[in-house]
Amino acid sequence: MKKLALLVLLALELAVCGCGSSTTSNTTTSTSTSGNWEAQLIGGTAEASKLNFVTAFSVTNSGPLNITGFSFINAGACFADGVNGSTESGSATLVTSSTNAVTGTLTFTVTSVTPAGNTLALTGNLTGTSSGTTTTTGTLSGGVVSGTWTLTGGQGDPSCTGTGTFVMCQGSDTCTVT
Repeated sequence: MKKLALLVLLALELAVCGCGSSTTSNTTTSTSTSGNWEAQLIGGTAEASKLNFVTAFSVTNSGPLNITGFSFINAGACFADGVNGSTESGSATLVTSSTNAVTGTLTFTVTSVTPAGNTLALTGNLTGTSSGTTTTTGTLSGGVVSGTWTLTGGQGDPSCTGTGTFVMCQGSDTCTVT
């Protein structure tokens, strides 16, 4: 009888503990960005100093960039401009605070097709503002990325190597290196 009472008591305790409910609310704001970005590269010498570009991409929160456009402003001898002159890839992480300030990172890589193998790699920190709420995905505004770039040469001009800093601005915002 004591064993039966103990089992009933244990079953009752489990039933009471299982009756409670817990609501988890999402306090994370999602942010996306799309559209044109302009990169201004500082540093390098000779051909490595001629690598400013514009690009168009989209990303939400984090992951690979969906790059829909790319063009050098002044490519020089390290990269052929135009369709199929290079391949581009990248990724970003957008972290939105409770005050809608966005911070994160961005990487962007351009690899030349002609001449083969020159690689421009940019890595930087991203800042901006989100228009989102905890229930809607916001749009990034005032996006700025600043960081460092490295150009490594492939089979082309030996002057296609160098390093420096860069600033990349979203839309038509004026870029300044800080």
